[in-house]
Amino acid sequence: MATGLARAALRAHLPAFVGTAVAALFAATVVSASTMMLGTTSTDRAGLSPAARRQIEENGVGDIAVVLLIGSVYMSIFVVVSTMGTAVAQQHRELAMVRSIGARPRQIRRAVAAQALAASIPAALLGFVLGGFGARWWHAGMVGHGLLPAEADFRFSWLALPVCVGVSVVTTTLAALLSALRFSLLRPAHALSEAATGRRGLGLLRAPLGILAVAGACAVAVLLSSQPAQEAGEGAFLVLILFCAGAGLLGPRIIGPAAWLVSAVIGRFGPSARLAMLNVRSQPRRFSAAVVPLLLVVGFGLTKIGMHTTAQHYTGSAGERGEVWLDYVGTGLYAGFAAIAAANTLAMISFERRRDVALLRVVGSRRAQVGAMAAWEAAVVAGTALVLGTAIALGTLAPILSTAFGSALPHLPWPVPAAVATGTLLLTLLATGIPVRAAMRRRAVSVLSTT
Repeated sequence: MATGLARAALRAHLPAFVGTAVAALFAATVVSASTMMLGTTSTDRAGLSPAARRQIEENGVGDIAVVLLIGSVYMSIFVVVSTMGTAVAQQHRELAMVRSIGARPRQIRRAVAAQALAASIPAALLGFVLGGFGARWWHAGMVGHGLLPAEADFRFSWLALPVCVGVSVVTTTLAALLSALRFSLLRPAHALSEAATGRRGLGLLRAPLGILAVAGACAVAVLLSSQPAQEAGEGAFLVLILFCAGAGLLGPRIIGPAAWLVSAVIGRFGPSARLAMLNVRSQPRRFSAAVVPLLLVVGFGLTKIGMHTTAQHYTGSAGERGEVWLDYVGTGLYAGFAAIAAANTLAMISFERRRDVALLRVVGSRRAQVGAMAAWEAAVVAGTALVLGTAIALGTLAPILSTAFGSALPHLPWPVPAAVATGTLLLTLLATGIPVRAAMRRRAVSVLSTT
């Protein structure tokens, strides 16, 4: 029965699992490349000259590779758990129905585990291959920026295969099981009710942990403001992660009010914008799931770029050439993880609402009006992420910059925030608009009869 449930879910929710597979593929690619780079920088250096070995040691290349590997594993867990959790949540109605006709909780869990394996194993294998090309490019960049000596050859490593398979398969499967565990244990009647109305509240642990994360970020930021500039800079990443984790855990409690304010401004731009405003306000939990990963993109990007542009403004140098390049590469990777999670979540939300889109068309709404509504919804999501992400970046940078330069505000040339805002808006427009347009290609009556 579990195999049949898994196949039916894959057919009914194919876009969700395609999104999960894409997330797992990106995660496996980055983990594979990071593992190969760790092997390249930490293997036997007997064949290198003393000057080359000294260059590797002085630049801390081995430590850099370890940090990048740990960071890529962390972000892989974040993005895969986010996308797989949303994919399972979309099946709550079907899972509740099969529970009501006699399916046991363990059969539900086996079904979602089978779905996770179907999405993650091919992605992990392909990601291992792509990671080899990524690691070679990475190696060439480190040589070109003076972090590695030219005589340190790139070495392809098969050790990356079990690492990326393990990270991709284990995280995807665990995310699926954890997402289905609580729901599979509910009584069938309760499960059907929750599938129809959605879960209320944040749970017993989520709200306290979220408050603790935000409070911890504020406390660490205050402590960093009294530390030397170098130590404050090293602690910035912890402040950023705590702020983002707190926003993710508190979800609608933080994102909801911000989205309400942004939607109030956007709702003044006509009937489609007002409908988008009402949709966002009526479903804060659903839209907050899309805002959280965008927060990471905006907050992380502005923080990392702001540190270097502010240093350039005050001192005339953004830092050592190799370190700045490596910092921007890491920022791009982390932003890529978060962008994939955001795009997948938005696309799944839009796909899940294909019945609502069909109802709007049945009652007389034109395609252009429905498309405009979806675009305004994307604008609300992007605007909320930009507001909160900017606040997180400023809160992270304030203690570091005040210690180092005597000013809590970063110096950001206008093309930087303009590019971040444009990229965020384009991502949300594409991730929302493409599924909605695909849904409108089908006849509205046929959509209503099959959903």
